[in-house]
Order: sequence, then structure tokens, then C-alpha cells
Amino acid sequence: MAELSSRPARAIPKVRSRKGGAAAPLNDLDRRLLNLMQGSFPIAPRPYAEVARLAGVSEDEVLRRVQRLLDDRIIRQVTPIFDTRALGYSSMLVAAKVDPENPHRAARVINAHPGVSHNYLRNHDFNLWFTIAVEPDSRLGLDGTLEVLAREAGAESLRQLPTLKLFKIRMDLEMEGDTRELAKAGVAEEPREIVPIDLSELDIEVIRATQGDMPVVPEPYAPAALKLGISTRRLLDQLESLRERGGLRRVAAILYHRRAGFSANGMGVWKVPDERIMELGPLMASFRGISHCYQRPTYEDWPYSVFTMAHGRSKEECDAILDSIAERTGIEERATLYSSTEFKKIRLLYFTDDHKRWEAEHAG
Repeated sequence: MAELSSRPARAIPKVRSRKGGAAAPLNDLDRRLLNLMQGSFPIAPRPYAEVARLAGVSEDEVLRRVQRLLDDRIIRQVTPIFDTRALGYSSMLVAAKVDPENPHRAARVINAHPGVSHNYLRNHDFNLWFTIAVEPDSRLGLDGTLEVLAREAGAESLRQLPTLKLFKIRMDLEMEGDTRELAKAGVAEEPREIVPIDLSELDIEVIRATQGDMPVVPEPYAPAALKLGISTRRLLDQLESLRERGGLRRVAAILYHRRAGFSANGMGVWKVPDERIMELGPLMASFRGISHCYQRPTYEDWPYSVFTMAHGRSKEECDAILDSIAERTGIEERATLYSSTEFKKIRLLYFTDDHKRWEAEHAG
């Protein structure tokens, strides 16, 4: 595949593709519930009762408010968040150089692949950035799939940016804190190595039955258990087993960023010396306003080894988060890529027929 061009990036007009994207009014209880729903939604028979206890309100009040937050498009969905690579899928971040005058055409082609979960237009010569996953038994594999997508999308070149080290992957928007909280470093954690786990037939059935939107009812796990013909307790035990083995990261509310007040995200990329990556990667990941932090490959014209995704209520807030990281780490060689259009953002659905259908249609 062609290498990254060193010519200056063209200016890209700021285009928004989101509907109903303006920030919605929220009160203190809404914000508290959104924080709890992002991080403390339990694998339990009545999880909303536990959220209610932590929030200091009744279960009925939590159910009413969560449903309203869904109806108002502040919460995107409440769902299990499975780990793609632990389930045996191959995945990576990809930067594509596509026609800057008509990036929407290329985005539509790329978005049609069921393994593309995120796709953004960014302010860079490589202007389309997407994440893609393929199934464990994919005939094409990642390389073959990307060759097909590059050809059909008319991409001038692609840059593969797989994860070498994972320091953080947790998208929690801080709803109660201010910029200082987002820019504050927390406790650095050791990087995680993710390897595929052994999946039983029941594991796969539970994943299929629970993925996607969960109902906002007192016992939201019960419908999936009924569908599988097992008790709710057995289903919860299986989910807990998946969590302990690394296949399930957590169950949580996923928010519409802009409706929740977070209108900006910036991909901060850092030129970190090889000998300091294992020291500084966990520190960068510990900042509250950072959702994702990875080590990725470098190239002759792409020297940035550590990627951090910052989320803020404004570009200035994202800048403040990244500036704090620079001040704390002393790393000065960096860049920030901002998104101007969100072309796709979904949770992947696992073990469906969609991948095989796409390969049959696009690869013969």
C-alpha cells in the first residue's frame, strides 16, 4: 500500500452530519445518573435498583429518567460492551487518503462493511479514519478486506495502525466535573495484553442474545434469558464468566456525545521515545478526559507512537486536556487531529451472518 504523503493537508470545510446534535439541558440528577450508568451498571437481576441506591433515588425514578434520556437521544443505548479481540476478531485503526472534495462517497463504501464501527473525517492529509474488525474465520482477513475497501472506495492509500500496546479503552464522559477534572491525571494502570479466549456454544448464544439495546425495565436481563430458555441467574453467571475471562468489558450506557454536551473530540498523537512508551503510556491514559490510549506503529513520515483520544465540551477543553498531558510528560512533539464529521458510530454485533454476506458480495 502507498506510503503517507508528506505534502500539507488540504483545508476541509467543517461539516456536521449529526441530527439533533445540540447539547440537551440536564440537571444534577441527570448528570449523576449518566455517570453511574456509564460506569456502575451491574450484572445483577435488578441493576436499576442498585443504580438507584447509589444515586439516592427510587428505582422507578431511575427507570423513568433513563427512558427519557434515551428518548431525548442523550443515551444512545444501554448494552453489554464486549471485547472485540478477546472474542477472536482481528481489528485495527485505519487512516485512508480519499478524495477531499467528496469524502462522503468513500465513507459510504467503507461504512457498508459490518465490521466498521467508527468512521470520522479528520483534519489531515489522511482524512478518513475508521476502525474495522473481521471475524475469526474471515476468508479475506484484515489485509484482504482492506484491499477490497481501498479499491471500491477509491482510496489513494491506506495506513494500517494496529494496536501494539493497549493502555486504556473506556469511554466515560465526565458529566459532573469541570475542565480541571477532565485534565487531571488519575492512577496509572499497567497496559493490558488481550488474547482470544475460548468460547463455548453457550458463550456465543449469550453474546448473540444480549448484544444491542437492552430494555429499560426492572429486570433487563430476563428477556434474553427467556429467549435462550435458561434462568436469569444462569445468564448472569455466564456474563460474569465472560467478564472475568476478558470477553466482556462491562455493561454500560453509551452516550450521544454532543447531546450530552461533549461537542469536541481530538485525537492527540505523540512522538514518545521507544524507551519511555511503557512509562508514559499508562500516565497519559490515566487522565479523566482520555477515553482511549494506545501504542501504534510509526513510519518515516508518521513519527507518532502513542495515540490518545480526548473528549471535551469544546475544542478548548480538549486542548486543555492534551496540554496537561504535555506538561506532565514533557513530550513536545505532538499533533491533534480533530473530527469534522462523524460518518459512523455503532457497537459491533458479533457472530452474525453479516460478515459472510459482505464477503460473498464483495469478494466473490
